[in-house]
Formats: sequence, structure tokens, C-alpha cells
Amino acid sequence: MGAQYSAQINQQLPIIGDVEINRYVNLIGDSIARLTSRTDLTQANAWKFYVVDSKEVNAFAVPGGFIYVNRGLIERTQRMDQFAGVLGHEIGHVVRRHSIQQMQQQQGASFGITLACVLTSVCNNEAGQAAIQVGGQALFAKFSRSDEAEADAEGVTNTVRAGINPNGIPEMFQILINERATNPSAVDAWFATHPMEEDRIAATRALIAKYDPAIIRSLGTDTKNYQTFKTRVRSLPPSPTPRK
Repeated sequence: MGAQYSAQINQQLPIIGDVEINRYVNLIGDSIARLTSRTDLTQANAWKFYVVDSKEVNAFAVPGGFIYVNRGLIERTQRMDQFAGVLGHEIGHVVRRHSIQQMQQQQGASFGITLACVLTSVCNNEAGQAAIQVGGQALFAKFSRSDEAEADAEGVTNTVRAGINPNGIPEMFQILINERATNPSAVDAWFATHPMEEDRIAATRALIAKYDPAIIRSLGTDTKNYQTFKTRVRSLPPSPTPRK
């Protein structure tokens, strides 16, 4: 089911085709995903990671191990561990089956266009907005706070397992909260799909504090390869204007 919806999404969204960008994002994603409890996905080589050529700041997970990260989010990261934290969080949604639980409550046939709308604001007219409205609530527009807390916990656990410093998770949250205060329209898509306030920063820091500080200090925070990846993303032509 996830593969079917991912194929629909890839037809609608401007997926970046750059070989080096795709190689790197899948390298980092796999280094985290292969260590989760979802061994079924690892054995089937089902995890796939995509970069969407959109200035919108967002990321999303499709059931079955398909993870999407928007270019706009990558460009706001400062280090590898912050980007890895975003991937770890979205991987956590797949591990905990949050998306499939939402899909079971909604019309599966509209999932592809729905996710495209949510991810990139590709639907900027009344018909498009109606397509993501079910019962007065935006379909897939928000996970519950408990879902987000579970995904955060998975993100912390699995970044540590992958040898990556989990402090990138609360740091990335703080970057986005700071931008919301100064330029809210730039991060609207993220906050539409990820309910988040300062308490999530405190919660993830509390989870990290349970580890031996010496272990945390020994984990990776950045690499030359990540900065090369980020520079390559920034060097791409401007993102396309969302389709009307």
C-alpha cells in the first residue's frame, strides 16, 4: 500500500533527481532505519528516502518506509545531526505505524493528493483545499501529541544507535520555533503537520539526559560530507512554484 501511494506522490511532487543528493539522503536514512525494530522493512529493503524540491519547510512519512524531506527544511539545518534527527523522527512514525492508523480512518484513494497538498502547499485553491478536508479536519494535517512524542522518542533512540548525537532533534525544533516567531509563513507547512511547542524540546532533552553524558559527547554531530550535501542542495535552481 505504501509503495502504491509513494508512486502517486512521486508523480505529483517535484522530487529531486540529483544522483548525489539521493545517494546521500538514503545513506543517512538507512544508517538510522536499519537499526529500528521494523526488521521486516529492513529485510525487504523497503526504506526509501526522497528530497522534495519545495521551499516549504516540511517532512513526512508514508507507511511502508517511504520518507520525504523538503529542500526548504534541509536548507535550514546547520549540521548533520539536526537533519538526521528529522529523519529519525519521521522513521519513528513508520515504526509506530502512525500513518497507517490514520489511513484506516480515511479514504485511502485520496491519500496521494492529500499528502502532496500537505507537504508542499501544492493545492492553493478551493478545490485543492477541499481535497484535504475530511470532517472539518485536514487529513494527515496533524498527528496527535502522543504520536509526536512517540516519534520523538524513536528518533532519540535510533539516532543514538546509529552513532549520531540526538541533541540535533531539540536543536532543530528550536530553529523552527525561532523562525516561526520571525517569519511564520516560511514554516507554516511544518507546524500544520507537526504540532510543536517548547514542551517538546524539553521532553526530548529529558530523554537525552537519561543517557550517560560521556556517550552522548562521543556521538557524531557533523561531517564534511553533510556540508557538501547541503551545499549541493542549495546550488540547485530555485524550487518550482506550487501548482495551482
